[in-house]
Amino acid sequence: MSERTILVAGGSSGIGLELAKDLVAGGDRVVLTSRSRETAEEVAAGLGDRAVGIALDVSEPEGIAEQLRGVGALDGVVMAAIERDANTLREYDIARARRLITLKLVGYTETIHTLLDRLEPSVDTGIVLFGGRAKDAPYPGSTTVSTINGGVDGLMNTLAHELAPIRVNSLHPGIIGDSPFWAGKPEGVLSGYESRTPGGALATMLDVVDATKFLLFNRGVSAHSLNVDRGWRIS
Repeated sequence: MSERTILVAGGSSGIGLELAKDLVAGGDRVVLTSRSRETAEEVAAGLGDRAVGIALDVSEPEGIAEQLRGVGALDGVVMAAIERDANTLREYDIARARRLITLKLVGYTETIHTLLDRLEPSVDTGIVLFGGRAKDAPYPGSTTVSTINGGVDGLMNTLAHELAPIRVNSLHPGIIGDSPFWAGKPEGVLSGYESRTPGGALATMLDVVDATKFLLFNRGVSAHSLNVDRGWRIS
């Protein structure tokens, strides 16, 4: 298998970083992004000469084309850049809602638009868009997040149709027990969620990494929305 180059937006921390590490360990090259160029370059340096770090702020789409100007040919793109938000309808924060909507629905789209001339129009080329289980498993404060993650599937469908034979899929993690966000919760918080999965355990970052690579590289999968939550909704 020839060496591949994958851009991971949001690859300097969390699940995006775990994916970047795994891809590099498997012999691929990675372009990882952070809002901070210094952070991106520092993280990439820690991964070795197969990784390059660049600055990219997906929440400011007017600047995306310039920030990605130096990126060369790619074999895949993973849009893992996210922000967390707690925005209820009764205390609706328009500015926060607008920022998150722009980041995922406009920023994701503009990133793919900008990189399209660097993606080989082939079934071997994959794009993965990160959403989240809040799309159909809402919780208090998920008004904006649930709306946007539902929109990610709409974006996936139209991109898969328009960009074919390039494959486009979406990934929706549930509660990821060992992620920096959830692992930092007070003791006992996760036990209630664990008891609601059939196996009594939460999905892990490795589970999400494996699922991302499946969607990214499996030539038979496109326009597929994949949940990674260890069956949380069926218990």
